Amino acid sequence: MDESMKQFQQNLTELEYEAEQLLLARHQVVENDKVRNGTREALTALRKRAQTTTSSVPSPFGSIMKDVGRLGSRPLVKEVCATCGNHDSDEGTWMMFPGTDVFASVPFHAAHTILETDQDRLDFEAKKLQSYVKEKSFIISEKGVLADKISPGVLKSMVTLTDKPK
Repeated sequence: MDESMKQFQQNLTELEYEAEQLLLARHQVVENDKVRNGTREALTALRKRAQTTTSSVPSPFGSIMKDVGRLGSRPLVKEVCATCGNHDSDEGTWMMFPGTDVFASVPFHAAHTILETDQDRLDFEAKKLQSYVKEKSFIISEKGVLADKISPGVLKSMVTLTDKPK
């Protein structure tokens, strides 16, 4: 095999590897979005159950001003959870833990705190995956002439090829 053919084969192999990584990352983005939507729906259901919205929960300043006249032995600032509001935060709530088939009754405040933490983590992972997809797309486009000659459909079919022994 002459040198130009070996170089072409090497470039094609590198491009196929990068394209496979890109497709895997895109698939992971879709799966991550499904989980994020489920977590978002669960948080919305908990907020409806507590009958709160982000604007319906009184601010700590409002709590201070309301209680200024009758300060006794109470703390100056009453912390109000943005999700719980005036809802009983110790009330049991059934929750299925991620990645398991186990249901457990956990306090309302703990349930929404777990879900909000998961949502933040999933948002971070989504941003990380999106930047990874951008990076891989850029690498593929930087391959130059090779990437311009091979259409995305052909590239996808090359990634899904499998070798079968005769």
